[in-house]
Amino acid sequence: MEKLAVLYAEHIATLQQRIRTICEQEGLEGLVIHSGQAKRQFLDDMYYPFKVNPHFKAWLPVIDNPHCWIVVNGSDKPKLIFYRPIDFWHKVPDEPRDFWAEYFDIELLLQPDQVEKLLPYDKAKFAYIGEYLEVAQALGFSIMNPEPVLNYIHYHRAYKTQYELECLRNANRIAVDGHKAARDAFFNGGSEFDIQQAYLMATRQSENEMPYGNIVALNENCAILHYTHFEPKAPQTHNSFLIDAGANFNGYAADITRTYDFKKQGEFADLVKAMTAHQIELGKSLKPGVLYGELHIDCHNRIAQLLSDFDIVKLPAAEIVERQITSTFFPHGLGHHLGAQVHDVGGFMRDETGAHQAPPEGHPFLRCTRLIEKNQVFTIEPGLYFIDSLLGDLAQTDNKQFINWEKVEAFKPFGGIRIEDNIIVHEDSLENMTRDLLLD
Repeated sequence: MEKLAVLYAEHIATLQQRIRTICEQEGLEGLVIHSGQAKRQFLDDMYYPFKVNPHFKAWLPVIDNPHCWIVVNGSDKPKLIFYRPIDFWHKVPDEPRDFWAEYFDIELLLQPDQVEKLLPYDKAKFAYIGEYLEVAQALGFSIMNPEPVLNYIHYHRAYKTQYELECLRNANRIAVDGHKAARDAFFNGGSEFDIQQAYLMATRQSENEMPYGNIVALNENCAILHYTHFEPKAPQTHNSFLIDAGANFNGYAADITRTYDFKKQGEFADLVKAMTAHQIELGKSLKPGVLYGELHIDCHNRIAQLLSDFDIVKLPAAEIVERQITSTFFPHGLGHHLGAQVHDVGGFMRDETGAHQAPPEGHPFLRCTRLIEKNQVFTIEPGLYFIDSLLGDLAQTDNKQFINWEKVEAFKPFGGIRIEDNIIVHEDSLENMTRDLLLD
């Protein structure tokens, strides 16, 4: 925590400079950033789990307290309006005394509807940043989430401060502990539910604290890209296990995926090993000055090579790519930015005005097309799946004749493969946070 406290000063100074620049450009006196509100379930007195505004948690690690506000102009000490009600029904947040508190002028808010007294009186040149536009209007804001401001912030959020990088390292440490426990639970014959519980126990985080819904899939379920069911009973036969699960640290996310073969031998195990080798090489290709979309093209070439090498498609790799067969087996993008959000913002921007960086031709669904630069953080997550619906579509095309359908049927009980690491790009080196923590 001491290291974080030292790095935090530079983090705040960087955010202040960014806000000062964009406010001057847009003629604003400042920004008012809302942490958000809890959402009540329909016709009930229960609330959905609270998820904080990412613009708020980029300033400070308060991720579980609604009705908070930050007033910032880039020059003066930021003001934090911290919600601390009198309440005997629920746990009341402690008064802020953590390492970050000294960087804010803090005022306590007892009731949400009293916040207007603590906000700027004249809001004509203050922009509201948040989700609750009806609240902002009721409070007198006329400028809400201005696009030039959001574009500027989103573009620059891709450049992580040293404080943010340390938070991401800590998130990876927590997630790796969970992954090791989940791996052991799988090889001990656990169900998806058992494996999920082992993961949560090892990370000491609840499902609501996870940065996204964990994917814990066995056998054919590995072919479902966003599988979050957690079957309570173990299958009669354990073939394969795909886990895509992260962790949270101070509001920053880890996002890690691994795939295992239960027998640790055979053709699927060999395919996992080969995919891992390609994933490592793709990670090493992250270099300043390269467009991320170029890595995605390289990934398709590598997937094609696997399809050819394992006789899944009876064509040379180059022709598999030319015929666009790889998209059946690898239907998602190579990865994305990672930070205060799992799919962090700014991945499609060419510059701070929000100009669009187009994806490579024929690949419209990427989550990142941006130029790679130092202090950016990426996931690298190639996959190869045997998805019934996509294979069915492929079977209706002329490319059907090139598919080894017997081999496809043999692989279907395993579902598919995805391998994912979290990597920091430095000026002259790479830092694979995931593999540096000995997660093979």
